[in-house]
Amino acid sequence: MMDQSLKFDVNLIHRYDKAGPRYTSYPTALELHDGFTDVDYRQHIDKSNQAGGPLSLYFHIPFCDTVCFYCACNKIVTKNRSHAEPYLKNLCKEIALQGDLFDASRVVNQLHWGGGTPTFLSSAQMRELMAVTRQHFTLKDDDTGEYSIEVDPRETHTDTIKLLRELGFNRISLGLQDFDIDVQKAVNRIQTEEQTFRVLAEARAEGFRSTNIDLIYGLPLQTVESFSRTLDMVLAVEPDRFSIFNYAHMPNRFKTQWQINGADLPSADVKLEILQRVGQQLTAAGYVYIGMDHFAKPDDELAIAQREGKLYRNFQGYSTHSDCDLVGMGITSIGRVGDAYSQNVKDLESYQQLLSQDKLPVFKGVELDADDKLRGAVITHLICNFELDFLAIETAYGIHFGDYFAKELDALKDMQTDGLLTVSTTGIQVLSAGRLLIRNICMVFDKYLAQKQQQQFSKVI
Repeated sequence: MMDQSLKFDVNLIHRYDKAGPRYTSYPTALELHDGFTDVDYRQHIDKSNQAGGPLSLYFHIPFCDTVCFYCACNKIVTKNRSHAEPYLKNLCKEIALQGDLFDASRVVNQLHWGGGTPTFLSSAQMRELMAVTRQHFTLKDDDTGEYSIEVDPRETHTDTIKLLRELGFNRISLGLQDFDIDVQKAVNRIQTEEQTFRVLAEARAEGFRSTNIDLIYGLPLQTVESFSRTLDMVLAVEPDRFSIFNYAHMPNRFKTQWQINGADLPSADVKLEILQRVGQQLTAAGYVYIGMDHFAKPDDELAIAQREGKLYRNFQGYSTHSDCDLVGMGITSIGRVGDAYSQNVKDLESYQQLLSQDKLPVFKGVELDADDKLRGAVITHLICNFELDFLAIETAYGIHFGDYFAKELDALKDMQTDGLLTVSTTGIQVLSAGRLLIRNICMVFDKYLAQKQQQQFSKVI
């Protein structure tokens, strides 16, 4: 059986802790350019239909009732619920336009509502959005699809969870971040245990098959002990998965972060202590490290997929559906259809204007060349499964690994000496000490990285 353990080596982390991509795609979103238009996107849909296969749908609901100061998501903060009405109308228009371009025989195996706060929508609006989706795409009716939603427990009301289950959702992720009241005040997110755990209990009672809790370490006023208390409180209710993210303080990129007092942020050493304690607590509780901030119970489908070498990664994080084309809808959403990534416009006005002209709201993208697809496959195998079989890559892409990646293999020698991985004649095996630093290993195979400024990315730890 695959070893899914985690080794925490402070010296190694200090040595390798630099900024780098999170590799939800390769090339990363920074390579998308405005020379890619809706015409290009339509051409890739045509090619994708010829290949066939299932689909994954992502819907971006950008609205939030209040702003969380740490947030780096694409969002619109408003207490005026009527602002969602024209957006929903436009989103339904996009669903119709996109749905008409994809073959009806292509079943939607995966669906996700993200944000923002998807439950900012009223019950009637959520019903309408799902009904329009079913009208234009072939959704599953037997509950075998992976249909998930991000939920803010403060924005769920009587029968919200029951409605979501009725609409077809069977996986749920609850935003929390921290239970400490001083931390909550510092980031403008007041959220109680009762609110959070009530939603979790309701999701289980309604038959949601997977539950996830989001936490963030590195927030202002956090200490090792305070975050440990929050984690213990959540462990007591045993969610199936944890997403425990490192807070990246980048106020020059994300304006809301200016409202955080930088002097209140824990030091780098304290953040490492928090992370180490997190690993200890979750391991002791029986969870395994999936990678990139994610932990899961050993019988969770992500953990099983990883052991079977079938785990995948996309803009929604880890997935078991590598065979799906990802169709992104709503402002800022990113998708991958065929051999291209594309992103929608970022503002409501442009979104409305393009859709009113029956144009897809694509404003940039990138078409993958043979090298992109090859390197993307290498990075995906490493970041998902912590191993790489040279022969599998050589067979799939018609190369000799040692020749094609001679420079990269040479660059891995120091990492092998440091105990992050082993390189043999047949492949690469990431060791327990290298799993926290998997982004560093993947960066070796990223041909675009040398051209980028590191401040464009968050730190790897």
